Amino acid sequence: MKTYSANGSNTTIRERLGLRPIINVSGTMTALGASIIVPEAIAAMSEIASQWVEMDDLQRAASTVVARLTGGEAGFITACCASGITMAIAGTMTGTNLLAIERLPDDAEGLKSEVIVQLGHIVNYGAPIDQSIRLAGARAVPAGTVSVTQDYHVREAIHDRTAAGLYVVAHHTVQYGMLSLEEFCEICHARGVPVIVDAASEYDLRGFLARGADIVVYSGHKFLSGPTSGIVTGRKDLVRAAYLQNRGVARAMKIGKESIAGTMAALEAWERRDHAGIRKREEVALHLWRDALQGLPGIAGHVIPDPTGNPLDRLQVFVTPESRFTAAGLASALAAGSPPVIVRNHEVERGHFFLDPCNLHPGEAEIVAERLRAVLSASDRPADAMKSARKDSAGALRWPD
Repeated sequence: MKTYSANGSNTTIRERLGLRPIINVSGTMTALGASIIVPEAIAAMSEIASQWVEMDDLQRAASTVVARLTGGEAGFITACCASGITMAIAGTMTGTNLLAIERLPDDAEGLKSEVIVQLGHIVNYGAPIDQSIRLAGARAVPAGTVSVTQDYHVREAIHDRTAAGLYVVAHHTVQYGMLSLEEFCEICHARGVPVIVDAASEYDLRGFLARGADIVVYSGHKFLSGPTSGIVTGRKDLVRAAYLQNRGVARAMKIGKESIAGTMAALEAWERRDHAGIRKREEVALHLWRDALQGLPGIAGHVIPDPTGNPLDRLQVFVTPESRFTAAGLASALAAGSPPVIVRNHEVERGHFFLDPCNLHPGEAEIVAERLRAVLSASDRPADAMKSARKDSAGALRWPD
């Protein structure tokens, strides 16, 4: 969409800032801007931007909306899901002791300060999840192995310094051999230990509390399509203790009135969203992409469900040497094209990547199909077409150059 800037030029903001006009088939990824914010959230953010508000009162209003949508007793909105995890953990340590809140994170004397996490749940989502624990002044206690957690692994990890159990729901976690949320909650609750669920990119706003969690933390900027934010919901006493961390470690995680209002509007829009209609449009895109790959040597596309049970599918694209690409090489070629198509590439070393249809603007599904056919049908291949997937931090170290 073209808009007129303050100087009257008919350009988009990406053009004015020198940013590539990418097409996102990777998903609700923070590194790509998270999601397309719904109009209701944009309008709420604009409306409140010039207004003075009492922030605690705004958060009280947010608590009502969060509780209604999630089934929690109370809730609040913070900077992001990672912030919410730190705040929730700190709350289980301090309760409402304001002096203890000010002493964190380096002084946890006399406080429970250990958090049990299944080893297969200690993931990196752009930062290691155990860092969110350490920022609260707590220590992660891994339970089990990377391939299996038994009930006794968690049970024997609990003692008088255990503040909470953290359960992570994400495609990054080990998807087999772990304890279910119900099993994890049963073991923790038997010893009076509250359970916090990291449900950053999950569609189900009510199920985790219903299944036994005490606190659930969501991202407001993923499937909800709100501004960058985190939503904390659950037991009122734990929510209150987490919210009070704004007087301590969470001061550096504070959220503005615009994002609170925008997230509230996104939650309310969620109630009215045509979820079935969205699924149908996504299915059309998936079938279009799958058909575009038909008959191409060394390429196969299969529609697969989301690994954590979200109600959406993706196209898994398998790449073999017959295509004269590796999965990493094809992903790079698509990203380097015009327009750039950014795929979900976190498993390219296994010979495949994914196409996610949940963040498409009108007409982009067709462009992606055209780019797939053009790249794979070209007689020439780029120099790095057969490159191996490698972990390389050099790009990060060059920023801002």
